[in-house]
Amino acid sequence: MSTVIVGKKKVGNEHPCFFVAEIGINHNGSLETAKKLIDAAFEAGCDAVKFQKRTVEVVYTAEDLAKPRDNPFGPTNGHLKRGLEFGEKEYAEIDRYVKEKGLLWFASPWDEQSVDFLHRFDPPCYKIASASLTDDGLLRHIRSKGKPVMLSTGMSTMEEIEHAVKVLGKQDLVLLHTVATYPANNEELNLKMIRTFQERFPNVLIGYSGHEKGVSPSVMAAVLGACVIERHITLDRTSWGSDQAASLEPKGLELMVRDIRTWEVSRGDGVKRVLDTEIPVKKKLRRK
Repeated sequence: MSTVIVGKKKVGNEHPCFFVAEIGINHNGSLETAKKLIDAAFEAGCDAVKFQKRTVEVVYTAEDLAKPRDNPFGPTNGHLKRGLEFGEKEYAEIDRYVKEKGLLWFASPWDEQSVDFLHRFDPPCYKIASASLTDDGLLRHIRSKGKPVMLSTGMSTMEEIEHAVKVLGKQDLVLLHTVATYPANNEELNLKMIRTFQERFPNVLIGYSGHEKGVSPSVMAAVLGACVIERHITLDRTSWGSDQAASLEPKGLELMVRDIRTWEVSRGDGVKRVLDTEIPVKKKLRRK
C-alpha cells in the first residue's frame, strides 16, 4: 500500500509526512483552550488535530466513577471524567472552527456509542487508542464506518497487534508505533520498531505516536520512515492534567514540523550526480 487518503490529504511514504496534533483531553474541559490549541497546530503547519471521545458511563464502571479523586471539577473520578468530555455543542463548534482553519479533525472513540457520535461529523478517519487495541467489537464497529483507521500499538504484544490487524484488515490502515508511558524516556522509545513493522506489515503504512518530552526522537522516527507523526500538544507542559508533561508546547511543535520538513527536502533520491551548482566549484578547485 503506497497511499491512504485522509480527507483530501494523501498519506504515504511518497508524500509529505502527515502531522497530527493530539489535543486529546489537554483542553481540560475548556472550549477556549481547545481553540488555542487548534490555532497552535495550524500555525505549526500540522495537517490535523485529534481529540478523545468517551461515553463515560460505558467506559467506566459506577465504582470507578465514585472513587474519590480531587480535581478541578469535583471530589470524585466521575466529576473528572464528565468534566473533560465535550458534547455535541462543543464538537459542532470545533468542527466549524477547524474547517475555518483548513485543518482536519478526528478523534479516538473509546466505545461504540462514541463512534456513532463522531460519525455524525463525518470524520476523515478514526484513531484507535492503544488501550482499545484488544477490543475486537470496537475495532469492528469502527471499521464498519468505512473510514481509514490509525491504530496505536502501545502496551501491546506483537501477537495482539497482529490480531488487531487481522480484525481490521490492512486496507486504509496506518499502524503507529507507540510507547504508552507519559512521558516516555528516550531509552524506552525503541524507534527501530518502525523498521520492524515495515518488514512485518509490508502492505500497511507505518507511523509514530510519540509521548517523549523532546522533539528529536519524533524527527528520527520520520527519518526511519514514519509517514504519520502524532504528538500531544499543550499550551503549557506544567498545566494540570495527566497528558500535559508528555506533550509539546507550541514552539516545540513548530520546531518538530520544521525539522521533518527539512529532512524531506534534504533526503534526495540516493542517486549520485554532479550538480550544476557544483560545476564552477569543480573547475576552480580540482587540480587533476
